[in-house]
Amino acid sequence: MAFLFRHKSKTDLAKPTKELLLQLWQSTTPTQKAEDELVRLVSQMKLILQGTHDTESSPEQVGQLVNSMIQEDLLYHLAHSIRLLPFESRKDCQSIFSYAFRFKPAHSLSPEPPALTHVVHRRPEVIVELCRGYGFKESAMPCGVVLRELLKQHEDVASIILHEESREHERAISIDEIDPRDAPIQSGEGVFWKFFPWIDGGAFEVSTDAFTTFRELLTRHKSLVAIYIERNFDLFFNRYNSMLVQSGSYVTKRQSIKLLGEILLDRANYSIMTQYVESGEHLKICMTLLKDDRKMVQYEGFHVFKVFVANPNKSPPVQRILVNNRERLLRFLPTFLEDRTEDEQFTDEKSFLIRQIESMGPAPS
Repeated sequence: MAFLFRHKSKTDLAKPTKELLLQLWQSTTPTQKAEDELVRLVSQMKLILQGTHDTESSPEQVGQLVNSMIQEDLLYHLAHSIRLLPFESRKDCQSIFSYAFRFKPAHSLSPEPPALTHVVHRRPEVIVELCRGYGFKESAMPCGVVLRELLKQHEDVASIILHEESREHERAISIDEIDPRDAPIQSGEGVFWKFFPWIDGGAFEVSTDAFTTFRELLTRHKSLVAIYIERNFDLFFNRYNSMLVQSGSYVTKRQSIKLLGEILLDRANYSIMTQYVESGEHLKICMTLLKDDRKMVQYEGFHVFKVFVANPNKSPPVQRILVNNRERLLRFLPTFLEDRTEDEQFTDEKSFLIRQIESMGPAPS
């Protein structure tokens, strides 16, 4: 293994890597020698952190490297520059982040990995830059993998993404500055809100990966997200319905409707569900989905529609829409997706909705 480290000692990699990354931004035509050296350094760091098939990583060397990466602010520079690196180096960076964020020194008194603690409390810009990786197809997937790992590890990462509203190169909000129950109402300009155009307007692979991270963010830490959506209800659902549910992309549309149904039917989101199904405009959007020419969009739309109909405390606008369309609905629903004969739950739910619509009283004045 010694040949891997002939140019630098095993712990003297972070600083030269940072310097070469800065050169990438400062030079319009970086030299091939500088690029090759950067590729080599990134590869060496990955090998120190994960070891090889023949040699396990050394906890002492890993700890020294992680500490050096923190001191040199290398995590930020890697997140900011990952899109400029060659394909294999981007994959190496993904591995570097994954191992660094999981590493805990032996006999450490802290329950959290030091790199993760550092980023959450003192360098949240790393998380923001990983999110901004979705703005470029080169960095979308490696950044997405790291973000999802972080979201599974730590609710604080989700909180930073949700509440962060800084502009590029500005200081980001740290977890110590966030009180979810007393946070300001969002402007819609923060990094979380950029997921909507990344999902709706990105290349297919970017859109798909961004939606996977978006879904993880909204479903992993339920109490936090419920508070956030409730406080930003109108902004959230205006974006969600207009950009995702009504997206021109079939995949985005279908996935978004399915996720909407999951959000509304989750007990943690009961207050959100009751507020959502009070809206006549939301019901109109949902009824339009039932008439879509793609059966899976119809099917996912049905699971949102049933929440409106099954609600025993329907708002006057929702009652008026259902009653005014009762005859059309009672003609439409019996043959709606009638080929799903083996889906007993769907058949039972459809029959229940028909009975509910039949038994509704007159429209409120």
